Amino acid sequence: MNRRAFITLLGGAAFAWPLAAHAQQAGLPVIGFVDIGSAAATAHLAAAFRNGLNEAGYVEGKNVTIEYHWLEGRYDRLPGLMAELVGRRVAVIATPASIPAAQAAKAATSAIPIVFGVGEDPAKLGLVANLAQPGGNATGVNFFVAEVVAKRLGLLRDLVPAAARIAVMVNPANAATAEATLRDVKKSTGTLGLQIQIFEAGTSREIDASFAAISRERADALFVAPDAFFLSRRVQFATLAARNGIPANYSSRYYPEVGGLMSYGTDILDSVRQVGVYAGKILNGAKSADLPVTQSTKFEFVINLQTARALGLDVPSGLLLAADEVIE
Repeated sequence: MNRRAFITLLGGAAFAWPLAAHAQQAGLPVIGFVDIGSAAATAHLAAAFRNGLNEAGYVEGKNVTIEYHWLEGRYDRLPGLMAELVGRRVAVIATPASIPAAQAAKAATSAIPIVFGVGEDPAKLGLVANLAQPGGNATGVNFFVAEVVAKRLGLLRDLVPAAARIAVMVNPANAATAEATLRDVKKSTGTLGLQIQIFEAGTSREIDASFAAISRERADALFVAPDAFFLSRRVQFATLAARNGIPANYSSRYYPEVGGLMSYGTDILDSVRQVGVYAGKILNGAKSADLPVTQSTKFEFVINLQTARALGLDVPSGLLLAADEVIE
């Protein structure tokens, strides 16, 4: 893959390809691409972003430079990173899949265009004035997260009908998503007659510790909140869920693709591609204030049948028919 990583470790030693200097010498516009995960785990998002840029007429290394900033779950690095990008006056800041990253960018600048991908209402988050006319320096994609909580819990209950005690794992560093998820989980579990227990994890070690606690508490199933860092640790989630015999429901198809049980959520790659399209339009002269926030309309339900069998679950035929993809 032709990708140059620019990794900023604020507050400590920094390792970076000198892309900014080369880009300025060549006169190429620079896009600061900020992701909370790791380069290896979220390379598919970067590829989707580039595809969107290509649609708008921009090719990395030819007429645009992309600096990739992978924060490895360190949300605390966002303010410093955004200040550094603003100080160098990059052409666009792209935050394709993170509310905290979008909010940090918005807090850092009212001048540099920002293109975001967020799972909550961007107007309520303070990113735009309204969806139709953002009115400021930020626009992007709302790919819905909390809105599908009830659907996800219902699918989990359909697959594990005996489940009564549900563990819910959230990342406290991603406060907006964690709070919205817990709010909607509490509403839905009451309707479904489920009991919940909340577990917090913001590092790999804390994910390990949470699974150990979930196993000790003998939860019947696990509901994993959407989170960019969690997504980057999806192999860890799938491995620990299998090891502990815990049926788990996730927000993205990338979990069942690596052995997770099931997922329901928006097509994240299409959303990130649209972020790339918007970044390209801004480079072509469009104003963020005039580009309406787009909303995802495609949802995916994926089941890993092999994992279900390993957990001793009998998948109802109705779920198999409803699934967009069944991984065998």
